[in-house]
Amino acid sequence: MAASPHVQPVSRREDAFAIVRRLVDAGHVAYFAGGCVRDVLLGLIPKDYDVATSAPPPEVCRLFPRSQGVGEAFGVVLVRVGRSVIEVATFRADGAYSDGRHPDEVRFAGPDEDARRRDFTVNGLFFDPLADRVIDFVGGVADLNHRILRAIGDPQQRFAEDYLRLLRAARFAARFGLTIGEPTTDAIRANADRLPRIAPERIADELRAMLTSPSRNAAIRLLDKLRLTPVLLRHVSEHTSALSARPLFEASCAGHPPSFALALAALAVESLLAAGTLLDKIVSADAALALTRELRKTFRLSNDESASIRFICELTPLLAAEFPRVATMKRFLAAADSSEARRLLRGLAITGEHSERIEDLERAFAGFEPETIAPPPFVTGDDLTTAGFTPGPNFKQSLEEAYDAQLEERATTKAEALAIAIAAL
Repeated sequence: MAASPHVQPVSRREDAFAIVRRLVDAGHVAYFAGGCVRDVLLGLIPKDYDVATSAPPPEVCRLFPRSQGVGEAFGVVLVRVGRSVIEVATFRADGAYSDGRHPDEVRFAGPDEDARRRDFTVNGLFFDPLADRVIDFVGGVADLNHRILRAIGDPQQRFAEDYLRLLRAARFAARFGLTIGEPTTDAIRANADRLPRIAPERIADELRAMLTSPSRNAAIRLLDKLRLTPVLLRHVSEHTSALSARPLFEASCAGHPPSFALALAALAVESLLAAGTLLDKIVSADAALALTRELRKTFRLSNDESASIRFICELTPLLAAEFPRVATMKRFLAAADSSEARRLLRGLAITGEHSERIEDLERAFAGFEPETIAPPPFVTGDDLTTAGFTPGPNFKQSLEEAYDAQLEERATTKAEALAIAIAAL
């Protein structure tokens, strides 16, 4: 086990310590709580420090004038101290969770009850920085020592309170190298089909954290093992199933962290291939658009993420029977998401899909001088207007033909490109 939480030289920790000190001096109990305790016990530097206290929200606000109640009904106040904004929460016990997300009611309680309402034992720890001691009501220290992720109390009840915890279990276990305990695993599998009750944005946030992190391969294996992947990709294919291996995902997302768009694209394409769909039926323009729409609907993706997924998946121009023109390849390389699409291509090659073509493409890409990939066009619409032509629907096509000729070095001067553009009108 790593050093205790009091040795971390983090300014945020010092600000949180000041809050604890002031609360205790005012006669209240106050501890560091949750993830920050877990992280330091694992030898990590926490990104945030949270404080749990016996002081009710009005008292917290009185003691800290630079505070803001963001969930006072749940006992949560944001306190500004120094350069930090620290979440200060009153010890509480939760009532029933009829919506599968929020407790219907809460009551302020002691630290033991507060610990037992949390999700996993490794997240249910407190640390008293004044006494320099860990306070463990739920067995979290032993579970950290044994590298086990275990729900606090009855796993079924913990997940019924918030089904997002199904994903959080996979994220925590992958990130910290923990084995999920058998009762907790069984409860996750039993509740997997309840995941769609959670808002798509919350699911996307969890996946974004999992699939773009250094532990992404472990995370996706856990999602499959826990039978969550078919639920996550239920709109992509009715035949999607959990896989025992993810060679396409792992090859496409190897190296530096992938974008969320690439991670989702690789995950979806691999699942479709495993379901028996031919690659040529996945990467066509219509199929890529349909896949993007389904992923956008499932995860409420942004316009930018949706556009990226569509570009990454729409590979037919590169993989069609006829080898692509130089202009097609250069336009592809000039696109903002070309590097991510190339990662998917390399992943496909490693798994044996169109491997010879993809190797030929990579050789062709390497042969292009960087300054020839996206040069300023010789000819613009203003040039055609100056030449006496009236703007119309043919302008775009004629300009594209002129630019293709420039990219392929069939037109090496403005005059040559203008002639091609005019001929195409």
